[in-house]
Amino acid sequence: MKPGRNDHRHSLLICGDELRELKRHTASMAEAFGLDTKIEKYKGTRPITLYRWDLECLMDVIDVALDDERDYPDKSAPEFEILKRLGARLRKEYDDTYGDD
Repeated sequence: MKPGRNDHRHSLLICGDELRELKRHTASMAEAFGLDTKIEKYKGTRPITLYRWDLECLMDVIDVALDDERDYPDKSAPEFEILKRLGARLRKEYDDTYGDD
């Protein structure tokens, strides 16, 4: 999907453990207009530009992964907490911009 002139650009830095955990789930983004490739290529050294639909996809992917016992059988594992923290950060960014839309 191509962004329009009025589409809000989110500039977020995702790095370290958060990026590593997110990259474990790029296969779940395969139908998201290249978001999987964008995340795979992302190095986490500069902020990444995301749009509303990117945030929505990432939040959905994270929610599904956190609920999947195969991905995270131990809900107290550091990896689970890392992805949960990233999901909360993305949700806050989304809610701060779009509110109750």
